[in-house]
Amino acid sequence: MSLTVSRRVQSVKPSPTVALTGRVAQLKAEGRDIIGLGAGEPDFDTPAHIAEAGIEAIRKGFTRYTPVEGNADLKDAIIAKFKRENGLDYKRNQIIVSTGAKQTIYNLIMAVINPGDEAVIPAPYWVSYPDIVMLADGVPVMPYAGPDQGYKITPAQLEAAITPKTRLFILNSPSNPTGAAYTRAELRALGDVLVRHPQVIICTDDMYEHIYWAPEPFASLLTVCPELYDRTVTTNGVSKAYAMTGWRIGYCGGPVELVNAMSIIQSQSTSNPSSIAQKAAVVALNGDQACVREMNKHFKARHDFLVAGLNKLPGVSCLPGAGTFYAFANIEKAIKQLGVKDDNAFAEHLLNNGGVAVVPGSGFGAPGHMRLSFACSLETLEEALKRIEKALKAAQAA
Repeated sequence: MSLTVSRRVQSVKPSPTVALTGRVAQLKAEGRDIIGLGAGEPDFDTPAHIAEAGIEAIRKGFTRYTPVEGNADLKDAIIAKFKRENGLDYKRNQIIVSTGAKQTIYNLIMAVINPGDEAVIPAPYWVSYPDIVMLADGVPVMPYAGPDQGYKITPAQLEAAITPKTRLFILNSPSNPTGAAYTRAELRALGDVLVRHPQVIICTDDMYEHIYWAPEPFASLLTVCPELYDRTVTTNGVSKAYAMTGWRIGYCGGPVELVNAMSIIQSQSTSNPSSIAQKAAVVALNGDQACVREMNKHFKARHDFLVAGLNKLPGVSCLPGAGTFYAFANIEKAIKQLGVKDDNAFAEHLLNNGGVAVVPGSGFGAPGHMRLSFACSLETLEEALKRIEKALKAAQAA
């Protein structure tokens, strides 16, 4: 007897980044020497003063339920962060704290997408966006921006993608997987398009705001286009900037109507995020930011090293990023040189013949690419590049 599952869950696939992480762990457990460049999390420990705040919360018995949408002191820290760093004004009833920014975005999509509604998601995209839209019975529309555009869509592409069915636009800058970030002028141009389409709700995913090194200071869409305030949800979290991936705290600021709807969704799924992690997040946001700057310095050095090394490999080209801890390399020529079918087969070849795990670009809506995380030491990256080069050259010589 076979047990059937819903058509909804059959329409989506498991996250390729999560699946790769699990596969690498299994191979290592079997004794394989694998360098995993798939995981999207910092290799640094959570800064001591932040971790101590979590420990202190346990000692003081702060281990019970909090309000579904987050505790007041954390909301106040988020409000202060938005004002201080982004020039955005919110009140407590415009803030929701979730179990990671993925849940924040999930809540929003579930709250605004009806069956058949369209969501414009520029490709390359973070792997979960389109699948969450499909879980809501929506339709992802994914205009593609390749390396010739710096992996950033144009206003004309955005205009062409919007139809009467468009309900949501998701913008991730700096981008996972490409590291590309939109300039203020580029954000202004996209905002001018969105102004003409008042039915479109906007979600900006600013998760990598602080892992950033472009010459122009980081800007969120709403900072540049304040006239979109009444329909924009600005999303962020503590996972990446503060090395707190396992603490699971994401948040957003947005219109009261949307935040209330998101809170209803959350109340019927996870309820409140971890009480202990909330206390640690307060200290992260309110405390000394030197730890963030120090980690960013290391990420920039790793970025420079890896991008330079990738561009020396046969058939590989990689644009420099403006932030995040990912390099997104074009491997179309290398695929042909290797004689494999596509980027999935290419990644499999590197894993089996080089002992290096990368994520195929297809999972991000960009076939012919691979994403490599440099959230690891320079020594690890150096060894990974040697292995990749050896695997490519050995195949070409065969």
